[in-house]
Amino acid sequence: MERPTRQEIHQLHAEICAGLADPTRILILYELADGPQTGTALARALGLPQSTVARHLRVLASKGLVIPTRRGGMVEYALADHRVIQALDLMRAVLMDRIHLYQRMAG
Repeated sequence: MERPTRQEIHQLHAEICAGLADPTRILILYELADGPQTGTALARALGLPQSTVARHLRVLASKGLVIPTRRGGMVEYALADHRVIQALDLMRAVLMDRIHLYQRMAG
């Protein structure tokens, strides 16, 4: 197997970031951090219409962030890689630091 080029890595990076570029998708990923769930369970937990959650799950799956698995008549979704949660947590820490900086500058 060939080693990916820098351009391919940059493209994959951009695709993953595009998958993360919606607050609802981030909430779904955090819900899945505790373990696999169905779209129905996610919709219930987030208080969102099932059609909305299904649309976001399709995006997350297309970007390789979640893995759908058919279980009988239902589809269960799981994180493809738990390090995505670590990356999200790191980004939240950066954002909190920025918010605190802005508050100090304003106050």
